[in-house]
Amino acid sequence: MSKQRRACSAEFTAKVGLEALKGIEPIHVIAQRHAVHPVQVSQWKKEVSERLPEVFAKPSAQVRDEIERNRKEREGTVCADRAAADGVRVAQKKLAHLESKERRSMIETEHPKLSVARQCELLELPRSTYYHHPKPPKEADLALMKQIDEIYLESPFFGSRQMTRWLQREGHVVNRKRVRRLMRLMGLTAIYPKPSLSKKAASHQIYPYLLRTRKVERSNQGWATDITYIPVCGDRLALADGARMGTVQHARCVVLRAVQRAMAIYGKPEIFNTD
Repeated sequence: MSKQRRACSAEFTAKVGLEALKGIEPIHVIAQRHAVHPVQVSQWKKEVSERLPEVFAKPSAQVRDEIERNRKEREGTVCADRAAADGVRVAQKKLAHLESKERRSMIETEHPKLSVARQCELLELPRSTYYHHPKPPKEADLALMKQIDEIYLESPFFGSRQMTRWLQREGHVVNRKRVRRLMRLMGLTAIYPKPSLSKKAASHQIYPYLLRTRKVERSNQGWATDITYIPVCGDRLALADGARMGTVQHARCVVLRAVQRAMAIYGKPEIFNTD
């Protein structure tokens, strides 16, 4: 059975032929190092010696025209590819800010030319995400989440382990995985001193505490604001200065409006203390 001929690249052929042309080592040593036949190395040496002058020869007018034409074609292709790539990058940047729900709303099931699969591919949306319809939470999970929220209000330092032990003592048959999943769904994390909290950022400006040694004795001498919330009908009601102000999502805007309304009535305070 004959051996299959080895396919060598042009770069490898030129390298071996030029090495043999230098004459530093014998041909059989070069052939043994590169795992080729000595006769093949001799042929490559001859081809290199015969065609090497063509590298330094001045090209003819026809060759120059061909080179110039190829260069222009390459430049035009590169410009077109660059413009297309820029457009794709701009579209990808815009898509990066869209959530899955917004991308799903952009798909047209009755599109005359693009199938749903092609639209999902263009929007970088998995088809499983498009066809998925989330199930509503179970009543047992809702009741458990309500109790977790009540416990968290009393003990915000409870993590999933302590919360699981507390619920088990109350008679609930739960494990840590379920409690951790529900706490993540509710956005609850244990509040405790984190590491490196005493290290200040180099670019952060330190504001002095103006009420440290000052006694507030008259109106409008010092104001203070704070935000808290209480659970109401499955939602959270934000409170500012003891009055109903709105939901937690709009707490900052609500407090700002409350401060602006108070300034319009009572004027600007001397010191405004807030977290």
